[in-house]
Amino acid sequence: MTQFGEHVPECSIPALNEREARAGAGILFMIAMIAFMHAWLQGNFDLVRLVVIGFFADFFIRVLISPRYAPSLVVGRFFVRNQTPEYAGAAQKRFAWAVGLALATAMAVLFLGLGMRGPVTLLICAVCLALLFFEASFGICLGCMIYNAVMKDPAQLCPGGVCEIREKAPIQRVSLTQAVAFAGFVVAMVIVPPLLPQPAPRLMFAPTSAEADRCVVPDFAKRMGHEEMWKKHNGCS
Repeated sequence: MTQFGEHVPECSIPALNEREARAGAGILFMIAMIAFMHAWLQGNFDLVRLVVIGFFADFFIRVLISPRYAPSLVVGRFFVRNQTPEYAGAAQKRFAWAVGLALATAMAVLFLGLGMRGPVTLLICAVCLALLFFEASFGICLGCMIYNAVMKDPAQLCPGGVCEIREKAPIQRVSLTQAVAFAGFVVAMVIVPPLLPQPAPRLMFAPTSAEADRCVVPDFAKRMGHEEMWKKHNGCS
């Protein structure tokens, strides 16, 4: 059986490069978000179908073969090859990716096998996006946190030392002033935009027949009652 994780002199247990894992998560998040928005705005699920197949294959290779050969991690390794590795325990990563494989399998069965389109598949997709976003943006592995909650032996080599109880340095703490500043920004973003003048959108060129055809609201948007939303997202008046 192919070894899961790699033995490096700095670590006493099999480890993975967290920078590579985050890069792979960012790649998958970008691809999934493009497919999700394409389906939501255009009603075309061709990209979603391709992404579901790709996700299942990628996580299957990660968990059941070896992370060394997972396409997203290979690309991630290429892009972070000049950065100093940050090691994370392979055990908790495998558990987290097993959660991803379970979600990908569910999507493959429901979406590809049964042809389901609806709240259930949308919820699974949203969970996948959330997991990838937290990993890529904040370096927070939610699956690893679940591992710590359900496993007898706690995770080792957590990125950023999050598994260790320690006092936060001053630069890590959110001060009251920072919290107030953030709250003020949120309030301003809610109050100010509606007060600004909203001129009617103008086309730079006269609409052509092709443009008129493009702005015909598809039946799926009508059935959902999202005609105006569809027009807005597609730049149609």
